[in-house]
Amino acid sequence: MAVQMQPQFMRLLDELRYEPTAKRIRALAGGHTVVDTTDGVVVWEPRRVVPTYGVPVADLRCELAPAPTADVAPRPERLQEGGPTVLTPSTPFGLHTTDGEPLTLRTTAGERVGAAFRPADPDLAGFVLLDFDAFDWLEEDDPVVSHPRDPFHRIDIRRSSRRVRVERDGQVLAETSRPVLVFETSLPARTYLPRDDVRLDLLEPSPTRTACAYKGVASYLARGGEDLAWIYEAPLPDAGALAGLVCFFDERVDVTVDGERRGRPVTPWSD
Repeated sequence: MAVQMQPQFMRLLDELRYEPTAKRIRALAGGHTVVDTTDGVVVWEPRRVVPTYGVPVADLRCELAPAPTADVAPRPERLQEGGPTVLTPSTPFGLHTTDGEPLTLRTTAGERVGAAFRPADPDLAGFVLLDFDAFDWLEEDDPVVSHPRDPFHRIDIRRSSRRVRVERDGQVLAETSRPVLVFETSLPARTYLPRDDVRLDLLEPSPTRTACAYKGVASYLARGGEDLAWIYEAPLPDAGALAGLVCFFDERVDVTVDGERRGRPVTPWSD
């Protein structure tokens, strides 16, 4: 009997998972190096879908001290309708789902309280996990944003000739026959549209900014105070084909592809 792969990965959600990386990993605090290692791992605590860096204690350039247990509530979400509930980065690092010891890092730039965690698992003996948001990160000499990249996560960017129309409350916001489609592991496919094919006069700039580990920093466009679309003006090199294209939340608009009206997906980005 054939085995579908994605559910196999999902069956491991309740496990503490890790994977070694050959990349040189550096973390900086206030411009000072806190860790520099070529023996790091990426680690997923149970229920988490985004990894964090695990680094050898021997490669830390700071002191470790016990930290109080953080009082953090989990924020379970479904990335796709009907999928399992998971923990995304919206649940802070301080919420741990495996046994271990929270730690404070004493650096030359000051203390990072609770920014480290020593898991009790013997396979990770000698490692601590670090809070991505507490430091600036480099893989080799390139900065990393949002979170460590998942070696099992991929993004495929494909040009298409499908006819796409985007509407909100019956008003057409965009129409194109030259979309760029983005297929990302475990997430809904997204449709990016050329600026010239979008009614930008019906949208206004939003102050919202978000970061994606794979695509870069996005700015947003709103209508009536609600964010409806985003743009990567200067994407990361691997996502260069998306520069300046507009992507609407399929959860908040009505999308017709080749004459077929699609239902709005239910995700954490739904209204």
